[in-house]
Amino acid sequence: MRVFVTGATGFIGGSVADRLLRAGHQVAGLVRTAEKAQALGRLGVTPVLGTLDDRDLLGEQAQAADAVVNAADSDHRGAAEALVEALAGSGKTLLHTSGSSIVGSDSRGAASGDVFEEDILDKGSAWRPADDKQARVEIDRYVRAAADRGVRSVVLCNTLIYGHGRGLGRDSVQIPALVRQARASGVVRRIGAGRNIWSNVHIDDMADLYLLALESAPAGSFYFVENGEASFADVTDAIAEALGLGPVEEWDAAAAVREWGHELALFALGSNSRVRAERAREQLGWRPRHTSVTDWIRTELPKA
Repeated sequence: MRVFVTGATGFIGGSVADRLLRAGHQVAGLVRTAEKAQALGRLGVTPVLGTLDDRDLLGEQAQAADAVVNAADSDHRGAAEALVEALAGSGKTLLHTSGSSIVGSDSRGAASGDVFEEDILDKGSAWRPADDKQARVEIDRYVRAAADRGVRSVVLCNTLIYGHGRGLGRDSVQIPALVRQARASGVVRRIGAGRNIWSNVHIDDMADLYLLALESAPAGSFYFVENGEASFADVTDAIAEALGLGPVEEWDAAAAVREWGHELALFALGSNSRVRAERAREQLGWRPRHTSVTDWIRTELPKA
């Protein structure tokens, strides 16, 4: 199968592209620069030079492929529309990448409860996204609704991803941000008491789920991608231990925003995002192999 992947030089898209190649698929990947195109080609991916704003190019590549994985930008409405329009009526697969910050609560280090897939999918649910995440949720709904237009559309909603990428993009977002700050300052910091909890998943398990979804997910599906959860207190304690640093320091939201910016601080590091990937296990037979983000931090960070 020939699969067109956006975000092929990134952490998620690059790891998905690698997994597809190892499964025997041909992969073409969107890339913005000639330099990265050469690097991508050396990995076995056919580079396609362009950007998410190249609507005609996206449409041409989608129509030429047997399936599409959109892993570049969960918030780029134009790219999602271009891919859906190009695939309408074809019966081809579109895997669209979202992120579980859509269920995030601006809790600034405090805890909150779970969200299940039914909360997202059920039109009668009382769940509502934060205002900052409404646009992303609307894109997810638009992609899922493409099932009514002859597209086997699937939304994969990733949680906190840990592990090293298998392509050109080596690092994820949340843990690397905490580690960079700690290494630069000599002090590990978290927002508030760090009682906020995020579900998480290893990058290899995530890539396995993309492959399973490509093979057998029903049209219009939505899957959370998680295998366990951890509080940011546990995560930052593990980072401090791995780096050999002293006690973790608590930051208020204002200090965190100055360091990391509003989106990263409040939605990625200070919020709760607790979800369950029951559908992926039940419908697709997904069996993640990695179980502990804190164990990974303690064993892998000292080597990095």
